[in-house]
Amino acid sequence: MTLIRRRHPSSPTSQASDTTPPAPEYTIDELARVAGTTVRNVRSYQDRGLIDPPQRRGRVGIYTQAHLGRLKLIHHLLARGYTLANITELLKAIVEGHDLRSILGLETAISSPWTNETPRHYSYLALARLFGRAISRPALAKAISLGLLEPDGLGYLARSPRALAAGAEIAQAGFALEDVLEIIAQSRGHFQAVSDHIVATVVRELDRFGIGKLPPPQDVPRLVEILWRIRPLALVMAETEMMRALEISANKYLGDRVAAIIEHLHDEEDGSGGKP
Repeated sequence: MTLIRRRHPSSPTSQASDTTPPAPEYTIDELARVAGTTVRNVRSYQDRGLIDPPQRRGRVGIYTQAHLGRLKLIHHLLARGYTLANITELLKAIVEGHDLRSILGLETAISSPWTNETPRHYSYLALARLFGRAISRPALAKAISLGLLEPDGLGYLARSPRALAAGAEIAQAGFALEDVLEIIAQSRGHFQAVSDHIVATVVRELDRFGIGKLPPPQDVPRLVEILWRIRPLALVMAETEMMRALEISANKYLGDRVAAIIEHLHDEEDGSGGKP
């Protein structure tokens, strides 16, 4: 079936001088095929008000490039995880003056990953080489339960290869991997509480415009900038506070141990006649 290409009638003179090709027009079957969807979906979107009704020419409905562009946008948003109800609200916001790119920019700033690490697949043999005897079956099960590793075919997927490498170095230094994993398990709740508090400050900023409502169009770029700027700043604050806490703990616990060792050595030297 070929695309319908119609033009308004004009004089022979204008037809001869006008070399602009006619804009593509489609029947509903043609539109569905070009958009990579089904006629049923097109009709469903039309019933929901997501796309405008076609122009009627006799008994045939004629769709235009505008309909095709709207269909492609709907499919793009569906692929990003939006529901049809979400898409309806987005399109309503556009009609009310919002820029779609700004809205999607706000969504991306909120929901995109906070790390640029690329997940990596490891075979069990590769993990054994990394961790040695430390990668026991209980330790492996614990790592999976914490989400550090995910079963992936015959091997495992690490969402954060850097964290895995750090754990391997700690294990190679002689520390029990189970102890390291337990530290991660115990600290999760504390990190989550801090993260919730940070995100709550952004939520309060959004809620100034009404709960569940989009900010005015002129405020969206500012909020997107705030969200992107807070990401590295939050990580700096978390790292700084972690280093401060480790320093206090090291001085509190390890300092006493080192002082006791030095004192014990001093006593041994005195008992053996004294050494310079």
